[in-house]
Amino acid sequence: MSKQDLLIQLEETILTLTLNRPERLNAFSPDMILGLTNAIQEAGTNPDVRVIVLSGAGRSFSAGGDVKTMGESGAVQVYEHIGRLNELIVTMKDCEKPIIAAVHGFAAGAGFNLALACDLIIASEDSQFALSFSQVGLISDGGGSFHLPRLIGPHLAKQFFFSAEAIPAKRLYELGVINHLVPLEKLQEEVGKYAAKLAHGPGKAYAMQKKLIDHSLTATLEEILEQERITQTMMVQTEDHQEGIVAFKEKKKPAFKGK
Repeated sequence: MSKQDLLIQLEETILTLTLNRPERLNAFSPDMILGLTNAIQEAGTNPDVRVIVLSGAGRSFSAGGDVKTMGESGAVQVYEHIGRLNELIVTMKDCEKPIIAAVHGFAAGAGFNLALACDLIIASEDSQFALSFSQVGLISDGGGSFHLPRLIGPHLAKQFFFSAEAIPAKRLYELGVINHLVPLEKLQEEVGKYAAKLAHGPGKAYAMQKKLIDHSLTATLEEILEQERITQTMMVQTEDHQEGIVAFKEKKKPAFKGK
C-alpha cells in the first residue's frame, strides 16, 4: 500500500490493523479506508484470523477526516469518499470476527465513529473523544448517527453532535460506550489479553451472536425469538458446542476451534 497508511500484522490468530498517519493524527486517507476494507473482508474468510484489533500509530487513535484537505474536493469527490467509508462500516458490521478498537489519545469525528463501528472499545484512561463535525459546518458520517443514539439515546447524542465538545473516556465508559478503561501504559497489554481470550473462544457462537444483536436494533421481538430458535438449532450441531459440553462435564477448559 502506498505510504503504508495502514499497517497489517497477524500474530497467531489476532490480526492487528494500525492506522499509520501519525503526522496527521491518523486522519483518513483513501488508501487507509480501502486498506481497512480489504483487510477486514479478507479476515472474515480467513480461518487463521479469530479476532481483529484496530489501533492508531503515534499520539492518537484517529482525528477522522483530514481537515487540512477539506474544502479542496467538490461534491462528486465527497460523495465518492463517503461511499468508500460507508463500504468500510458495512464490511465491519458484516465481518463475523470480533473487532476491538484500541483507543488512545484522541478519537474525533469519523475516527470516533470508526471506533463505534467496532464490536468492543478498550480505551486508555486519558483518551478523549469528540464529534467535531459541527465545528466545520458538517453532519456526521461513518455511521455515527446510527450507532451513538442506540448506545446513549437521542437527546445526549444530539448534545454531543451539536456541541462538538470533548468527551473524556471516563464519561463514555460510564455511559456504556466504552467497554474497558485501562492506564495508557497498559493499553497494548490489556488489549492483547482480551483479544487472546476471544481468540480462544467459540468463534462460531460469537459470529452468530454478533448478527443477532445487530439485527435486534431494527427487528421485532418475535423476529429475534425466531432467529434465536433457528440459530440455536444449528449451534447445537457445532464442534465447539460438543467440546464445551465435554469440557463442562469433565471440569476442564474447553479447546474451542471456531467450528
